[in-house]
Amino acid sequence: MTSRARRKPRPSRKARSAARLGAVQALYQMEVSDQGSEAALREFLDHRLGAVVEGAHYAEPDEKFFAALVRGVVERQSEIDQALANCLIKGWELERLDTTLRAALRAATYELIARNDVPAKVVIDEYVEIARAFFEGGEEPAFLNGVLHHLASTYRAGDMDTVAER
Repeated sequence: MTSRARRKPRPSRKARSAARLGAVQALYQMEVSDQGSEAALREFLDHRLGAVVEGAHYAEPDEKFFAALVRGVVERQSEIDQALANCLIKGWELERLDTTLRAALRAATYELIARNDVPAKVVIDEYVEIARAFFEGGEEPAFLNGVLHHLASTYRAGDMDTVAER
């Protein structure tokens, strides 16, 4: 048996996308209900992620990635919120943003700060798509895109230079 045959397959892009969407939803729920992270993780893992909701079957998520995102945002929320606050124009506070947008920004910022295994461009593209799903036709996806590009140029300058050269 080769080492290749023993390795677990890498989670699919779709599973990671589903994990990101689930993380945004869990972070939203935690904020609006004051639910703790472990309770939210359990609820989403047991009852929501990969479930059939209103006739639509949601993709199976990368559960480890989902849990890492939620826990990572909670553990580093002060750092994340400070990074986001530094991107907002004077007079705007993070708390003034829509709760769903704030959850998406926090999850994406966590990935940009702490998950160097994920290219910055992937992080930005994925969360812009999530914002488009929640805010169809609104300005929020463009706002999120601008904030994430600013953060990526701060935390992942080399990664962004590589993307710009392509």
